[in-house]
Amino acid sequence: METKKWWKEAVVYQIYPRSFMDSNGDGIGDLNGIRQKLDYLKELGVDVIWISPFYKSPMFDNGYDISDYKDINPEFGTMADFDALLADAHSKGLKIVVDLVVNHTSYEHKWFLESKKNKTNPYRNYYIWKDPKNGKEPNNWGSCFSGPAWKYDENTKQYYLHLFTPEQPDLNWENPQVRKEVFDMMNWWCKKGIDGFRMDVIGFLNKDQNFPDGKIAPGALYGDFVPFSVNRDGVHDYIKEMHREVLSKYDLLTVGECSSAKIEDALKFAGYERNELNMIFQFERIDSEFEGSKWFEKPFDLVTLKKIMNKWQTQLDGKAWNTLFWENHDQPRIVSRYNGDSSDEKQVLCAKMLATSLYFQKGTPYIYQGQELGMTNNHFKKLEDFRDIESINAFNELTSKKDGVSKERMMYCLNRVSRDNARTPMQWSAEKNAGFSSGSPWIGVNANYKTINAQNQINDPNSVYSYFKKINQLRKTNPVIVYGDFEMLDLENRDLLVYTRKLDDKKLLIITNFTGGNVKYKIPDEFSAAKIMLGNYDSQEKSSEDLILRPYEALVFYKD
Repeated sequence: METKKWWKEAVVYQIYPRSFMDSNGDGIGDLNGIRQKLDYLKELGVDVIWISPFYKSPMFDNGYDISDYKDINPEFGTMADFDALLADAHSKGLKIVVDLVVNHTSYEHKWFLESKKNKTNPYRNYYIWKDPKNGKEPNNWGSCFSGPAWKYDENTKQYYLHLFTPEQPDLNWENPQVRKEVFDMMNWWCKKGIDGFRMDVIGFLNKDQNFPDGKIAPGALYGDFVPFSVNRDGVHDYIKEMHREVLSKYDLLTVGECSSAKIEDALKFAGYERNELNMIFQFERIDSEFEGSKWFEKPFDLVTLKKIMNKWQTQLDGKAWNTLFWENHDQPRIVSRYNGDSSDEKQVLCAKMLATSLYFQKGTPYIYQGQELGMTNNHFKKLEDFRDIESINAFNELTSKKDGVSKERMMYCLNRVSRDNARTPMQWSAEKNAGFSSGSPWIGVNANYKTINAQNQINDPNSVYSYFKKINQLRKTNPVIVYGDFEMLDLENRDLLVYTRKLDDKKLLIITNFTGGNVKYKIPDEFSAAKIMLGNYDSQEKSSEDLILRPYEALVFYKD
């Protein structure tokens, strides 16, 4: 039996503040906008709001380049606005989780401004500075956002490391003073009353101090830094110290973003006896769907997806806790990913089916803003419509290479997987700018906002929103959904995802059809007398004979 914890039972809702709700008409979402929508979130049945960065920032990477960890970016509001949001949320029984971005800072952070003054500055060692090697970069690493991972500083004749944009220099976690500064800042936020941290690229903190060259993949321009910078054993010393100095002192939800994480990494970061984090985000499903790089997708394969889900469900069982997410601010809309652009009716069914297939598994559910409405990818018409630095850099780099990708092909790829697909304004209503802002939005609103919006769905019992609400309610009243044992059935079935959850004498059978056609399935004998707890069609006749699953149908059977 799993130990009961509030963060295991909670439903988390992620807000990308820039795109959620604009309260002052400047076209940018803000903290007061979030505050206006707390009742909407409470009604949906979520328990925790995770807010992506709202700290002071020059916004080269939409707030993941922080220039002051203890101040609010003016376009999002003031610290008084944050305090009011926190108080309001707590008064409604909602918890607030904030982003912790400490692999790097902004190049405008006071630490970096000092660091680059000269080689003897007390802050020099807060960052990773290296001499040129043969007149060039210290090694061949490429950054996550195209180009080399090193930037030359003319003043001190050295390079600094930036695994993301040049405006995001990496902190030197080898320096105990850096760790102390970070832990002091975390304690400051905890004393303010926040309820947890989502930790950005937390696996990147420990670098191989020899900084060796990385392997250059076929067609790549730069070496791979991952073996020397991601999920290395040394990072766990830092997280244990963080737990000792900060996390153990409060009752927090902690979740680490851990790209490239395998089962063994999750068991280190989030193992029950490890004194590190509650859980991690891993990206094996997403990584399995790319060919060579994130811009080029493989055809969807349900069996591959099921094997990944099954592995994480079974191999963490009793040892660490899973996260359940389809979307976030870095991923495209899941309905568009798995359903393409079929009819509106099928998109609604698909959105409900995908929610059922994931959120009845064991782990903490994370809903990304607009997912509960079935929001879709945007279909940007030209490169100038994009705002994401990663997407723009990739387009320019991949289309300019000899034997590179055509501009038409690259636009298609961006419209499939660009991060901006998740960052278009939240669709509140059919009014101008989807009710997001009275001003001109910072990024274009999806053209389908007149049909897909919250106002249309809140009071519609058959809407995607109402379906998410039902799932959240069922989770609160049926411990089997939270704590029950998981078993995947029919692993090789290419059309259906089927699994059971069992706790004491309570049993659930979940069947979801990932296809746009009818699929036959025989219910296991032990569920022959089960009742239907939830379905995404108006009605379903269950008999002891074969079920006929309709396009994108989802069914949850309950037996006690």
